[in-house]
Amino acid sequence: MVKPKGGGKKWPPIRNGKGRMKRYGMLIKVKEDSIAMYKEYHAKVWPEVLATIRACNIKNYSIFLKDDLLFAYFEYHGTDYDADMKKMAADPKTQDWWKIMMPIQVPIDTRAEGEWWALMEEVFHTE
Repeated sequence: MVKPKGGGKKWPPIRNGKGRMKRYGMLIKVKEDSIAMYKEYHAKVWPEVLATIRACNIKNYSIFLKDDLLFAYFEYHGTDYDADMKKMAADPKTQDWWKIMMPIQVPIDTRAEGEWWALMEEVFHTE
């Protein structure tokens, strides 16, 4: 697992192979008293953070909110997920963003060891 500098978040070690797109679903909670703040920040994500997301081969990224649950969906289009997550974790502006977001997030109890956002299993897809 990859652990960013200065944070407890770890990314799952999933390899994508030969550049085929892989869909990811992840789950975490947000503190109820911080939902408004979370929504405000995500209405105006910093351009540098968005650029890093794109530079790390992530596309079609969405986060959904229901009560205090956050569901993230994105598509990974690169060939080395671990390397791209290390690149993201090394970005100073992304680290600053995480310093704001992590204290208002609550990882779910059933996440795998080392995960911050819990990786979800895809059980159905259709085009």
